[in-house]
Amino acid sequence: MHLVQLKLKNKSRVLGIIRDNRIINLTSKDKNLDSSYKIFEKVINEGINLEEFLEELIGNCEEFDFAYNDLLENPEKFDIKVLPPLDHPDPYRMFISGTGLTHTGSVKSRDMMHNENDSKKDETDSAKMFQMGLKGGKPLKGKVGVAPEWFYKGNGFNLMGHKDNLIMPDFSLDGGEEPEVVGWYFIDSNRNPVRIGFSLGNEFSDHETEQINYLYLAHSKLRNCSVGPSLNTSLKFKDISINCDISRDGINLYESGELKSGEDFMSHSLSNMEYHHFKYDFHRNPGDIHLHFFGTSQLSYSSRDWKFKSGDNITIYSDQFEGKLENIVKTSEKKKF
Repeated sequence: MHLVQLKLKNKSRVLGIIRDNRIINLTSKDKNLDSSYKIFEKVINEGINLEEFLEELIGNCEEFDFAYNDLLENPEKFDIKVLPPLDHPDPYRMFISGTGLTHTGSVKSRDMMHNENDSKKDETDSAKMFQMGLKGGKPLKGKVGVAPEWFYKGNGFNLMGHKDNLIMPDFSLDGGEEPEVVGWYFIDSNRNPVRIGFSLGNEFSDHETEQINYLYLAHSKLRNCSVGPSLNTSLKFKDISINCDISRDGINLYESGELKSGEDFMSHSLSNMEYHHFKYDFHRNPGDIHLHFFGTSQLSYSSRDWKFKSGDNITIYSDQFEGKLENIVKTSEKKKF
């Protein structure tokens, strides 16, 4: 299933399912089911099968009279805002985090940042961490593997959806796209994390700040991120292909080509990354939502000779997700303290 959330002109919300480029309006059958959070809260805490529940809902639901891709291309034409495919009624209870150095190609970009292209220096901490993952990131079933790198990205106030702006604060040195797969989790009433699906994500960061010193990585991550537009509840996290394009004034600045993600192309297993995130008790509060970015294999930062400017367009897409994720970069004015 591919779930989407929309906000209509009258500010009401709609929960939809994408099928054959059409949007099935689940809220048209039950006005109370106007968010994906309500769906997951119900099926998880009541032990209901999600796919069966949604299939039953679809019967007699209305469809919007426009194509899904047309909406994504120009939401303003239809007076509709495409929301992140899942949010929390209380944004403080949405926890956003991520894991880096997880992909077999990711260490090259990171090592270049932390080593300043000087091959004579000692092996960086990034390279050491990556080797730890290669050796112990995919433990046998029932065993605990080595912990991956981990970082905090913010809460629900930091989350952007399709066509939203990604803000570069006035103190940013640069911006940096990170096309990734995002895992979504709901904490049930027994404090157990339940994986509810995956979406596309842009874990937008400031790699120039990180390059000053790798201990600035935490600072560089506290930027907007974006997800969506759809939530895939049945994706197999094994072999995923992602593309990322960046343009300025209609001219392409960067094309990533095919980027591979999923367990087949990672140094850590999905279960190992999940274990090390949810082993902390305060990551298991009932009713909370967790978004976790699983990393990428390639960044434009390590190869480009330009910086992001206000108005730049970032588009991330994959055949395994319904719809492209598109965002515009904007710079903020200097804040007064």
